[in-house]
Amino acid sequence: MARRGGGGGGCCPPMDLMRSEPMQLVQIIIPLESSRLTVSHLGDLGLIQFKDLNAEKSPFQRTYANQIKKSGEMARRLRYFKEQMSNAGISIPPNSFTRGDIKVDDLEVKLVELEAELSEMNANHEKLQRTYNELAEYKLVIQKSGEFFDSALRSAAAQQREVESGHIEEALDTPLLLDQDKSVDASKTVQLGFFTGLVPRQKSMAFERILFRATRGNVLLRQTILEHPVVDPASGEKVEKNVFVIFYSGERAKNKILKICEAFGANRYPFSEEAGKQAQMLKEVSGRISELRTTIDAGLLHRGNLLQTIGDQFEPWNLMVRREKSIYHTLNMLSMDVTKKCLVAEGWSPVFATTEIQDALHRATFESNSQVEAIFQVLQTRESPPTYFRTNKFTTAFQEIVDAYGIAKYQEANPTVFTVITFPFLFAVMFGDWGHGICILLATLFLVLREKKLGSQKLGDIMEMMFGGRYVILMMAIFSIYTGLIYNEFFSVPFSLFGQSAYACRDLSCKDATTDGLIKVRDAYPFGIDPVWHGSRSELPFLNSLKMKMSILLGVAQMNLGIILSFFNAKFFRSWVDIWFQFVPQMIFLNGLFGYLSVLIVMKWCTGSKADLYHIMIYMFLSPTDELGENQLFAGQKTAQMVLLLLALVSVPWMLLPKPFILKHQHQSRHQGETYMPLQGEESLQVETNHGSHGGHEEFEFSEVLVHQLIHTIEFVLGAVSNTASYLRLWALSLAHSELSSVFYEKVLLLAWGYNNVLILIVGILVFIFATVGVLLVMETLSAFLHALRLHWVEFQNKFYLGDGYKFLPFSFSFIADEEE
Repeated sequence: MARRGGGGGGCCPPMDLMRSEPMQLVQIIIPLESSRLTVSHLGDLGLIQFKDLNAEKSPFQRTYANQIKKSGEMARRLRYFKEQMSNAGISIPPNSFTRGDIKVDDLEVKLVELEAELSEMNANHEKLQRTYNELAEYKLVIQKSGEFFDSALRSAAAQQREVESGHIEEALDTPLLLDQDKSVDASKTVQLGFFTGLVPRQKSMAFERILFRATRGNVLLRQTILEHPVVDPASGEKVEKNVFVIFYSGERAKNKILKICEAFGANRYPFSEEAGKQAQMLKEVSGRISELRTTIDAGLLHRGNLLQTIGDQFEPWNLMVRREKSIYHTLNMLSMDVTKKCLVAEGWSPVFATTEIQDALHRATFESNSQVEAIFQVLQTRESPPTYFRTNKFTTAFQEIVDAYGIAKYQEANPTVFTVITFPFLFAVMFGDWGHGICILLATLFLVLREKKLGSQKLGDIMEMMFGGRYVILMMAIFSIYTGLIYNEFFSVPFSLFGQSAYACRDLSCKDATTDGLIKVRDAYPFGIDPVWHGSRSELPFLNSLKMKMSILLGVAQMNLGIILSFFNAKFFRSWVDIWFQFVPQMIFLNGLFGYLSVLIVMKWCTGSKADLYHIMIYMFLSPTDELGENQLFAGQKTAQMVLLLLALVSVPWMLLPKPFILKHQHQSRHQGETYMPLQGEESLQVETNHGSHGGHEEFEFSEVLVHQLIHTIEFVLGAVSNTASYLRLWALSLAHSELSSVFYEKVLLLAWGYNNVLILIVGILVFIFATVGVLLVMETLSAFLHALRLHWVEFQNKFYLGDGYKFLPFSFSFIADEEE
């Protein structure tokens, strides 16, 4: 895409991601009658970030507090409906459609009516359900208590018959006062009262114990366990309960029992001793239960139909309420004009959006039939604008990786342009295996090809993260296949894909021994590592040397890229001080030491020399004047090393000292032209100044600038060493990945294959698959990802990226569509 708008020296490629969009501070004066519609159209456009001009006012003091309160009530009712639909198991259609355009005021009235109707239905349902549960308990009490009384009557009748027949036998359990009982006057018999009901089973033992103690044992309690839990009328939950019958004598005992039943949550129900009345009560209760069940089912059906009707229109209603609330939140950020007829808005917008914003203002004026049109004007300011990059679905994830470190300063070079390639490439250097790369590629292609369907679904946290970064993972997989082909590893197995090996055995004894017995019989293997290296005793030393040197080359190249980008930043912002006293000495220092090391590595590869690079670099510092001997790679190397060392030493004070003094001189130059004007009328003291790039009245503390530069210099000098060493993680993780893959292949798969047993082979294959997926494709992928992330954030971006900006967050309805209240 071509850049819209300009800015800076034009030193960088014309692409949107390289520099953030040019921004402007705009002011819009909106007539009151068209204010709501204007903000609505600007929300649809989504290209203005409004400034809060009423920051000193509390939310309740703002102009549209009542409208926000009204929108909040509507949102509360919608949440209530959503909760009721969720409890009823009714799903909300994702793309529901509402008939016609309903106005907000009409929607408010409709929501009030629906809430009242639904609340009344719920209240009636709760009453009916409570009554139903009570009747269900009552039925169980009648059945169980009736069984108890029937059993007691049968036992008493049998005992009476035995007494009357005179055939009762003396036994140990025969009552001693039986003869006295026979002679007792019937008029003096004590009448016992009784209660029946249910008590929770977990409280039954304590219930019985408290009854016994409170009445001093003057009660008779019988309990029957119910086989199935019953729904408690009070809580509506299923509870295991026991049916009880309590016999008592006297009012005092009755009152105590009533209080104990209430304390234990025991539900009491009336009961008759007469069998005829019991049957009649049971019939009546069963009939009422049947009627209630029918009534409850009809009520639930009606309630379900109402909730389904709400659900069909829930999404449009919800979106409308959210839009309305966000519109009034935005209007509350606008200040009222002194005439009370206009609202004044200020905000940031991209320069390219000027025409679109003006078109939106024209539409709002026309649709609201306003006599006065909104006024749009650009304001001049020294305030730093927000940062806005236009991204697509491919570049968004890479931009978010950079933004996680820090939002780019306005129009500084954006690392994302290079991260799109360097991030997956450095990951692949650590993960290189084209078999594993194909596995990740297939998994990612599933996400990419089904992105429309998956994008409309709610995924889990981990799946959501993977789906958001699907194009990052896709690039990682592609580069892993590329580096895997270079490493010649397919699940650690080498293949001769690009031709035959350049080496062959001199005789049969060299097989499985060492490369010493190999002779070169063909041209070099055309692409990647020759497969003959794998499995030989020289494999590890060879690959260690190759990958370690390759890591240093990649690291120095990427750090140089970072410093070069700092040059483009300095040129873009016209900071020549940073070019001459930061960029130049940094390039000299880094390349005088580690750039020179990279050149030696390449020369050693090209010449096949056996020079010891460790020795060269160490004695370049310790004994720069000593002869190199067999470590010399080119003529004049000793002189070149001394010159490079001297330049590296000179570059340190070059970075440290000149810049603070130059900045101090520039500050003093800017303020030499200031003069104070006499007071004129009501005007306050004015200062004439040459408005520099840093403003006329900024404070300048030379000591702070010097200390800051000292810290920056020390950080760069030490970082040049530590960052170069940090890139060795490319070698370490690549080696670890290769060795783990080799262990799983040789010690699991080949070992199981060698047993010639089908069961062991199946187990071995399963273990190999799970180990490969769990360790290499999940844990190793995450590990390499985090290391690549660190190399970009610390080693690369700290060379040029300030990351102290703030993101452009426009007022847009597209953002509220996915938000949760």
